[in-house]
Amino acid sequence: MKTRHLMACLAAATAMTFAMPAFATDNAQEFVDKAAAGGMFEVESSKLAQDKVSDQSVKDFAQKMIVDHGAANAKLQSIAGEQKLEVPAALDPQHKAELDKLQQAEAPLDQPYVEAQRSAHTDAVGLFEAYAKDGDNATLKAFAQETLPTPKMHKDMIDKIATSMKSTDTTSATPAVTTTETTNPSAPVPGANSFTEDQAKSRIQDAGYSDVSALTKDDQGIWRGKANKDGKSTGVALDYQGNVVAGTN
Repeated sequence: MKTRHLMACLAAATAMTFAMPAFATDNAQEFVDKAAAGGMFEVESSKLAQDKVSDQSVKDFAQKMIVDHGAANAKLQSIAGEQKLEVPAALDPQHKAELDKLQQAEAPLDQPYVEAQRSAHTDAVGLFEAYAKDGDNATLKAFAQETLPTPKMHKDMIDKIATSMKSTDTTSATPAVTTTETTNPSAPVPGANSFTEDQAKSRIQDAGYSDVSALTKDDQGIWRGKANKDGKSTGVALDYQGNVVAGTN
């Protein structure tokens, strides 16, 4: 009798274990919310940029974003409807703030638009990779798997454009001091920091972080904020030398 009772308890515990959700991955509705907001931002920011950028490669990229993300947005909306999920009709606060910054910036918008696209595509790749691997809705998971190569391709394209722009216009993207790939062991180092917020975000993302947010420059000239790396949220800092340091908040 005791043996039978023990086996029943073990079976119940096992069933509960397999029923627990995977907290590291967004659920279906959260994925739809984030993917839709990101897709809308890509289209709206690219429409805005088309007439306000000067570099032809940036113009061509913006047009490609309108076409590619417009198609992906339509497909996501169709799938979400079939799965009885809601698709947001407007941008979330974070993307709305990014779009407002672009709208208020003076033309040409090449630099701010490129930095915004690098940030957006880093986040998109992370979102689609995570859901393609561990998504909780089979249809949406398949959509994420099929769509993932597109934001990866876009990220490669915009990274190359950014590199090309830096090589031809050192004044717009290069900080006041020469940076190296070797991190100073005493980092973050206080000092006059010439990185803009967008440049700081891009630099942190280049160091392997995603979802960079809440960036503020402290009285020591150090950019501090939050970011994700290896599935974990952490504080992150960028000093004037370009050193990126985790766990500082």
